[in-house]
Amino acid sequence: MLVDLSRFIDKNQTVAVALSGGSDSMALIHYMLANANKCGFKVVALNVEHGIRGDESISDTEFVKNFCADNSIPLLTYTVYALDKAKKDNLTVEQAARVLRYECFYDAINNKKCDLVATAHHGRDNLESVLINLFRGTGLSGAGGIKANYKNKIVRPFIHVTKDEIDEYVKINRIPFVTDQSNFNTDYTRNYIRHNVLPQIKTVFPEAEKAVMRFTEIAEAESEFLKESAFSAVNFSNEKAEINLPVHRAVMSRAIILCLKYLGLSRDWEKSHVDGVLSLQHNENGSKITLPKGITAIKEYDKIVFYREKVKSESEHPFKVGKTLIDGVTVSVTQVSKPINYKDGFYVDGDKIPKDAVIRYKRDGDKFTKFGGGTKSLNDYLTDKKIPLRVRDELLVLASGNDVLAIFGVAVSNKLKIDENTSIIYKLN
Repeated sequence: MLVDLSRFIDKNQTVAVALSGGSDSMALIHYMLANANKCGFKVVALNVEHGIRGDESISDTEFVKNFCADNSIPLLTYTVYALDKAKKDNLTVEQAARVLRYECFYDAINNKKCDLVATAHHGRDNLESVLINLFRGTGLSGAGGIKANYKNKIVRPFIHVTKDEIDEYVKINRIPFVTDQSNFNTDYTRNYIRHNVLPQIKTVFPEAEKAVMRFTEIAEAESEFLKESAFSAVNFSNEKAEINLPVHRAVMSRAIILCLKYLGLSRDWEKSHVDGVLSLQHNENGSKITLPKGITAIKEYDKIVFYREKVKSESEHPFKVGKTLIDGVTVSVTQVSKPINYKDGFYVDGDKIPKDAVIRYKRDGDKFTKFGGGTKSLNDYLTDKKIPLRVRDELLVLASGNDVLAIFGVAVSNKLKIDENTSIIYKLN
């Protein structure tokens, strides 16, 4: 059995081996210790007692403690309660144990007790994970199986080693270990696959582990390519995310998920939400769907934009020189001398502003007189200007009744046009 540990561990790093006392983790710590000096890293052990198997689990932890003491291996110990976690968070015991176990791993890393945690996941574990993910309807990412390196903190040096190779290593080196009886409980999904499904597969495909290893390497590489392509198709800002169309369906689904996660929808999205957004590509401009957590996706010409709709104030603010704040948005009016270039901003004739003029959001029934004459509904004018529906709803206007005199950041009505008789000039921002 030969593993290139330099792929996983840098010189002078401290690696905590997740040590349960089982044959796989005992093989891993034996292999790591045998190569530590040559590779230039330090090894410690980390044991998590999950509170699942009572005295048997405590006995396994005692085995680990004695082994580490006899071999002068520093040991980090944690006790968690997976059954309570499963009940509280509506998880399976398997899921709860994994969540708590990884919390312990990151506690050790974050508290500088080690640089990395190494787990003894191997080829059979990878095969089991791929099958479980496929049966649950995974995409290409899940088909990639167990990653050899997880977020540069959790490493799996044995992931491309078969279970038979590990068992042979344990036998040759006479490595002691304990047997976790819960591994034979087929009520757990993974154990059911291990004991009832894999033996049948291996009677037909003896090299199934190695074949799936090759498959997961390909799937992981292609998944990474699609992920990079999805990032290239997406633009993020403080309050929205947008996908530039057209995008291939394989990339589009990933881009949608990136946008949902960016806006905080990391767990509550479903395939139906992704499918709903996918359908927007072929709908008319302005089509939109509502997603969980107040997120809306809308088709805007050659983009799909994800955002949270704001609750708009219906209040009106009298026109004044200075700043006006509405729902966190500030507009300002500044008196200026005659500009050299009127194209560098939005300027109005102050004498032409009616006394009842107010600053507010646009409303149904508003009308606008564009420069050069010609009055039409404000919505039609904004459509002509190709202002997206999402942006229109957030526009602030200067209005007298339903007569819009200026659209902040967009246009000024012909009715406030500066001419040779203008004495007061305001700049709108």
